[in-house]
Amino acid sequence: MPTVERRITVHRRPADVLDYLADFGHTEQWDPGTLSCTRQDDGPIAVGSRWTNVSRFRGRATWLDYRLARRDPDRLVFIGRNTTVTAIDDITVLPAGGSTVVHYRADLRLNGLARLAGPFLRPAFERLADEVALRLPQALAAGDPAAGDPVGR
Repeated sequence: MPTVERRITVHRRPADVLDYLADFGHTEQWDPGTLSCTRQDDGPIAVGSRWTNVSRFRGRATWLDYRLARRDPDRLVFIGRNTTVTAIDDITVLPAGGSTVVHYRADLRLNGLARLAGPFLRPAFERLADEVALRLPQALAAGDPAAGDPVGR
């Protein structure tokens, strides 16, 4: 099944990056395929928090129900599901000098007949991952206005 990985250097503190990425609703800001991502529960973001993500891929809109499956001091794992695919977004955040390296791995497990399309979808997933690698540093450089996070911190 298609798996894409990128290592993205950002100029923010690792803890800030992890907190920002833990709110999967922020995908609207850095994932060009995401049309909307709405939190489905309340309270602090923690393991078990849920979002509905609507994305456009190859011209079609699709939804996945995501949940935060793991949260460590340097790692987040989100699992998204619908009838066609299970998506595992595994994000590690590590210090690198005065910057932070985000290791982003998306593993897509296609279900049923969709499995046959896996090899043909890889180029489109690679292009999407390239766009994420460009947009994530821009989103983090702009800060998180919802949290009162200043630009350029």
